[in-house]
Amino acid sequence: LGIEQGADYIEPDLQITRDGVLIALHDLTLERTTNVEEVFPDRFKEAVVRGETVRVWPAADFTLDEIRSLDAGSWFDESFATARVPTFREVVEVARGRAGLFIETKAPEVYGELGFDMEAQLLVELAELGLDEPDEDPATPVIIQSFSAASLELLRREHATGLPLALLVGGEDAAAEWLSSEGLTRAAAFVTGIGPAKSLLADDPAVVERAHELGLTVVPWTFRARSPGDGFATVEDEMTYFLDELGVDGIITDNPDLFPRGTGAGGF
Repeated sequence: LGIEQGADYIEPDLQITRDGVLIALHDLTLERTTNVEEVFPDRFKEAVVRGETVRVWPAADFTLDEIRSLDAGSWFDESFATARVPTFREVVEVARGRAGLFIETKAPEVYGELGFDMEAQLLVELAELGLDEPDEDPATPVIIQSFSAASLELLRREHATGLPLALLVGGEDAAAEWLSSEGLTRAAAFVTGIGPAKSLLADDPAVVERAHELGLTVVPWTFRARSPGDGFATVEDEMTYFLDELGVDGIITDNPDLFPRGTGAGGF
C-alpha cells in the first residue's frame, strides 16, 4: 500500500529466526502482532518490562516455519487475518523496481549475543540480490539505518560497505550524545545521514544546519495523519513545515499519500 501511495522507499525492520532467516518484523517478540500465545502457549520467556514481569515470545526462539504458521494480521483488523510475517527477501521482491529499501537493523546486539551476525548476514543477502553496492539497481536504492551506532560502525569499518548509512536518534540522552556539533562530527565518520525523532528537531531546529554542514542527510520520524504534532492542524502541514522551513531531506511517514510533493525531498 505504501508503494501504491507513492512512497520513495519502504522501511522494513529486521529480526532473525531461530534457524537464521532474516524476517521483516518490528518487534523483537511475537506476542503483540501475532497469535503466538494461542499457537505456542508454553514457549514463552519471562522478562521484566518497566518493573513488571511479563511473558514474551522472542522471534529468535522460533523457526521460520513456526513463525509462518502465525496469524500476523488480526491484531490490526480481522480483514488481515491471512497476513503472515514476510522474509526480508520477500520484501525486496515486493519493492524491487518500484521503491527503494530503507532497512533498519533492529537490536543487532541482541542477536549477536545469540550467535548471529545481523550485519554480515544482511550484506550477504543484499549481495545475492545484487543490491550491496550504491546505485547497483537505480530503481531499488538501498539505505541501512539503525539506533545502534556500533552496528553502523561495523557495517562501515569492518564490513566496508559503501551503502548509505543513517543513525537513528531518539530520546534526550541520544540527542545529547549525537546531535551536538561534536556528536555529529563523530557520526559523520561512519554514517551518511541521521534519523532523529521529529520532536528533537522541533526542540532544536539548528540540528539540520549542523548536519548539513557535515554533509549528513536528515530524515526525521514518524509523521502520522492520526496524530500530527503540536501546533499543526494536519500532518500535511507538519510535513511541509519540516521540509520547507527546517530543510530536512526526507520524511518517514505512515501516510505517503499525504506527502507534499514538489519539495525535492523524499517520503519513506
